[in-house]
Amino acid sequence: MKTKKSNPKIKLLLGTGLDTLHFESQEWLETIAFWKDEARFFEDLLKKKELKEKSQNEYTKLLQELDKIHADLFSDIEDSIMKHERLLSRIEKGEKGLSDGNYREEHGALKERMYRFDKDFRMFKKIVFDYVKKS
Repeated sequence: MKTKKSNPKIKLLLGTGLDTLHFESQEWLETIAFWKDEARFFEDLLKKKELKEKSQNEYTKLLQELDKIHADLFSDIEDSIMKHERLLSRIEKGEKGLSDGNYREEHGALKERMYRFDKDFRMFKKIVFDYVKKS
């Protein structure tokens, strides 16, 4: 049976001030921008590899995975963080019916998504590097 490992930092940060959570959200956006740059680098690296080898099978699979990462995750996570930041702005303005409890809960969910994506992206990078080293 597989047990789910969660990031212990998630529970720690949820009790901190909203300014700290806001700062962490900004760090996430910077991380996503870095990942986008890395993904473009991998795409270029794979294209160069394809020109040398013409082994379409593995290359196509890697590019499809890269496209999935671009389309599904970067945009979706980035949009979720921006929405999260807008919620914080509404809370700070004192909009009725909003509580920082909801914000903190959402922040925890986003933190878990970033943690899982980081692990998945690291695995993808290892796959790309192993593939390119084969030449």
